[in-house]
Amino acid sequence: MQYRQLGRSGLKVSALCLGTMNFGSRTSLEESFKILSQAADAGINFIDTANQYGGNAGVGTTETILGQWLAQDTTRRHNLVLATKVHEPMSQDVNDRGLSARHIQMACDASLKRLQVEHIDLYQMHHIDRSTPIDEIWQAMDRLYQQGKITYVGSSNFPGWAIAQTNERAMARRHLGLVAEQSLYNLIERRAELEVLPACREYGLGLIPWSPLAGGLLAASSDASGRRNSAAMQEERRSRAKQLEAYQVLCADLGEAPSNVALAWLLHQAGVTATIIGPANVAQMMSALEVPSLKLSENTLSKIDQIFPPCGPAPEAYAW
Repeated sequence: MQYRQLGRSGLKVSALCLGTMNFGSRTSLEESFKILSQAADAGINFIDTANQYGGNAGVGTTETILGQWLAQDTTRRHNLVLATKVHEPMSQDVNDRGLSARHIQMACDASLKRLQVEHIDLYQMHHIDRSTPIDEIWQAMDRLYQQGKITYVGSSNFPGWAIAQTNERAMARRHLGLVAEQSLYNLIERRAELEVLPACREYGLGLIPWSPLAGGLLAASSDASGRRNSAAMQEERRSRAKQLEAYQVLCADLGEAPSNVALAWLLHQAGVTATIIGPANVAQMMSALEVPSLKLSENTLSKIDQIFPPCGPAPEAYAW
């Protein structure tokens, strides 16, 4: 497994981050345990979850499954970089959501209990909260630092300006600030290149792309199910038929699976620390293990850009 520094922090994480959103909703407890064990055996030390994950099984279910797996062998926690998130509604209570200092404190305590751990390595703000002052958010995060409940803070789904603003306020408080941003980024959705990636590079955040296969479009699988087989996804597949066909031809010429090429492409982008993989079963997880060692030539990267044009250059493109 390849390991990379998480942004400007001294923390080393695997180039593949195991996403757990399927656990408890699409993936059974038994299969979730198998995926976690196989990932750990393969050297994946970076696990990402969120307090809201659980789907129809209920919010908090995914963290609970992960906590049960960790409790099976207490030595597992020592080797893992554990990331979770706060922001999304956890109940109908008007205060059981967002990034108020009250909710951050209560949500962190609840996550620690479900995960059965004493601290969270990377505590991520799941979305921007425009109604809460940044100083209030940092005050809450500072308290969690002091209590030993979190080690690093990250953001998710933040625009570039919010990454800059949030880190500037942290620096004014003489604190480290954000070390990672988890963002939607893949070959089809490249808008992160406009502002988010430049902001991450400037402020030293490691980018962690989510939905690296564009909901399955880049997997080129004929056995699409679930979200991949929705009406919206079928229409997207039809509208991009020529583009996806050209991509499949390129991957066939390389002798590589389209999903692995899409993941490897992300790891070739400056500023990307690790890419999330969200396997629903062990087979899907195992098929991605070779990705960090997959090297794409400049010629291949250029051909990929021709098929999926970049959004840039920005932000300097419109400056004078």
